[in-house]
Amino acid sequence: MIFSTSVFVFGFLPLFLTIYFLSPWRARSLVILVASYAFYGWWRIEYLPLIFSISMVSYLMAGATHRWNDQRLRKSALIVGLVFDLGALGYFKYLNFFADNIDGILRFAGGDGLSLPEVLLPIGISFHTFQSISYLVDVYRKDTKPAQNVIDFLAFGAMFPQLIAGPVLRYKDVADQFVSRAISLEKFTAGVYRFVTGLAMKVLVADSIAPLANRIFALPNPSFMESWLGAIAYTFQLFFDFAGYSAMAIGLALMMGFRFMENFDAPYIARSITEFWKRWHISLSTWLRDYLYIPLGGNKRGARRTYINLILTMLLGGLWHGANFTFLLWGAWHGTIMAIERALGAKNRETVWPTAIALPLTFLFVVLGWIMFRAPNLTTAIEFYAGMVGLNGFGIGTDLAWQLRKSEFLMLAVAVLISFWPALDNRLILKFNPALAACGHGILLVLSMTKLVADTSSPFLYFQF
Repeated sequence: MIFSTSVFVFGFLPLFLTIYFLSPWRARSLVILVASYAFYGWWRIEYLPLIFSISMVSYLMAGATHRWNDQRLRKSALIVGLVFDLGALGYFKYLNFFADNIDGILRFAGGDGLSLPEVLLPIGISFHTFQSISYLVDVYRKDTKPAQNVIDFLAFGAMFPQLIAGPVLRYKDVADQFVSRAISLEKFTAGVYRFVTGLAMKVLVADSIAPLANRIFALPNPSFMESWLGAIAYTFQLFFDFAGYSAMAIGLALMMGFRFMENFDAPYIARSITEFWKRWHISLSTWLRDYLYIPLGGNKRGARRTYINLILTMLLGGLWHGANFTFLLWGAWHGTIMAIERALGAKNRETVWPTAIALPLTFLFVVLGWIMFRAPNLTTAIEFYAGMVGLNGFGIGTDLAWQLRKSEFLMLAVAVLISFWPALDNRLILKFNPALAACGHGILLVLSMTKLVADTSSPFLYFQF
């Protein structure tokens, strides 16, 4: 089940909220847990034991690190938890990748190859695993106390608003909210508005741009104009798809009385890649900083080691997104630019690039990186980069020209306007007049649901990660 369906909007969500608000306080975590497992099981019920196991092992091992005084035993419990979590992630997310590459090497060498059954990637496992790891590490570091109620922790791990595509939550940030959280009409209304705005971002904008990007990335040798058009289309499709999902997750949490961290802050107005990662997927970038970059030494071991740590952190961040060399290269691209910016003094300045070109240059870096992020393989990425420098011609071919639609360009223009004009951010638009806000969001909901009914499917891009 996904948010952008009539089944969720008019079936699952109203039913859940009714039971949730009618339940006594002590039972609400259980209601969240049961609803979240039902939500996840709607996709593949056989993967529920995996989600449960990751949460339970993390809960038990974190509790052990808190109870035991012997440092060796504490570290052993931490290692057991980390090995289990990372082992599950590695098996389901990376086994096919390594098996395919070993198979290719064996066949190239004249052998029979390697035959292993295909492993289906459970949606949301990357987000769920990172949340469990942060809990383990935080309890081990004594940055937070372990959860006293196993139902609360299981509900945290499986909470359906963010289970399958984030934001990446940390238990220490929401622990107090499981004990006590304010629920009010104002907060609930704000949650509804955030959800509707996120739904519109996803359905009206991202899904309208998606066909344009998909058609161009399917071309064998895109020309100069085709490559740049496809790259720009995907750049805004990805942002509105993922930022829309995050807005919906934050809105759903508000309806339930929770406050999640913001996950996006106008990332395309960043004036350096360093700043970009303070604005894009904030929950992931702060996770990578706190649980990878700083443990690797951060900037405490000299300039050379700092650059290595930046690149290595982004390499691992790229690998987290998917088992493909394209994601590794995407991570290396961002890590290398961040290392260059650090060498130029990015730690002490907002931007190291000349003021007049800082924003367009950063946006160019981001767009070029998204090619590698979107391309299914290195060959496609190389073909795209060749097209972007004019090696495949310059005009738009007839095979593509007849498929272009005015509505796609209209929504692309809307996406550009909103992205580069933060005053139109979904948290500000229609905010000042309550009646206008209610009317505006009602119209957005009707338009979004109308388009959902007309479309055959509306998958989220980040489900694959």
